[in-house]
Amino acid sequence: MTETVAVASAAEQNRATGRPPVLDVVIPVYNEETDLGVCVRRLRTYLGGGFPFPARITIADNASTDTTLQVARLLAAEYDDVRVVHLDAKGRGRALRAVWEQSDAQVVAYMDVDLSTDLDALLPLVAPLVSGHSDLAIGTRLSAGSRVVRGPKREFISRSYNLILKAALRTGFSDAQCGFKAMRTDVARRLLPLVQDGEWFFDTELLVLAERAGLRIHEVPVDWIDDPDSRVDIVDTARKDLQGIWRLGRAMATGALPLDDVRRAVGREPLVPGVPLGMVGQAVRFALIGIASTVAYLLLYLLWQPLVGPQAANFLALLVTAVGNTTANRAFTFGVRGTTGVVAHQFQGLLLFGFGLLVTSGSLFALHRWAPDVAVQWELLVLVVANLVATLARFVGLRWVFRNAGDRQYRTTAVDGGGR
Repeated sequence: MTETVAVASAAEQNRATGRPPVLDVVIPVYNEETDLGVCVRRLRTYLGGGFPFPARITIADNASTDTTLQVARLLAAEYDDVRVVHLDAKGRGRALRAVWEQSDAQVVAYMDVDLSTDLDALLPLVAPLVSGHSDLAIGTRLSAGSRVVRGPKREFISRSYNLILKAALRTGFSDAQCGFKAMRTDVARRLLPLVQDGEWFFDTELLVLAERAGLRIHEVPVDWIDDPDSRVDIVDTARKDLQGIWRLGRAMATGALPLDDVRRAVGREPLVPGVPLGMVGQAVRFALIGIASTVAYLLLYLLWQPLVGPQAANFLALLVTAVGNTTANRAFTFGVRGTTGVVAHQFQGLLLFGFGLLVTSGSLFALHRWAPDVAVQWELLVLVVANLVATLARFVGLRWVFRNAGDRQYRTTAVDGGGR
């Protein structure tokens, strides 16, 4: 695939100051010779009518077979704040990636050439990104404040797709495929290398990865009128979207995405100094797993204590539950999936088990020295207290064990051919 910048002139006001535009609005087109001129002129009129940020329009032509490219070049020759990028391969995602990764603007955006979304939503879309409050912004047709005109078929398909996303990938955003989005350019450069799709699933994949990386997504209710001349093949797009959901879900389940790198690079700091991002959620999940492990430990101890004695029963029960505890915390508390590093993680978990064994066995030894004929109920009480101490140490230890596990796993996957 090659790309050729036919005309790349900065807006006149930016040329005077020598600064790049704040906003770069991309219009991806394929065989849109009829609508392109109307779209660009209408958008220029809006941007020049009191829009507070210097802006540029980039027409991204991806392999049009009609006269779309010629129309685009004529528009770029006519207007200083319009440029053209031509790609030899189809795909909206490919077009957006090519422009967004190379843009010199502070914020990059895109909208469909049919301008189905009312342009008054552009400033609310862009302003939180310019201020730094948010990382991405999307128009949503599915919020209570949106006003939408479209047929029941398209409405049903759109809502069904977003319900599938919420069920399969646990997404929190409301509308994945509204053709009205914006993004901070520095965030785009960090996130786009992780996005594999180059067609219609591009939007969804970008948003899911951004959400999982902890980035802030701003939603803007829009006024939207359906374009009855839409050329999207609904059946083929739905099939590819479902394939994309499966691929993305599998990648996240196996830990094959370095989303922590993106989070660290963007610089979302903890709200409370000294409390790392995600630590509260990790503590809750760790506590739930710990409760289950403690119950299993006590049951195993009661089962084996009459057979092998207190110390041996404590060792066996603690060993079994330690392996299960490490496995559960690896997957659910710290989100590390797959087999990469599993042996090392279990070994490090057993080292933590050794500390727990020392605390609990030492407590039992001290109890029996003080009261040799103590009842089993007192043994259980001492073991519960000792396990609380061991559990706190285990949480701190496991945070250290899994501190970079997801990044190492991604690098291994990429070397083996699992990356982009």
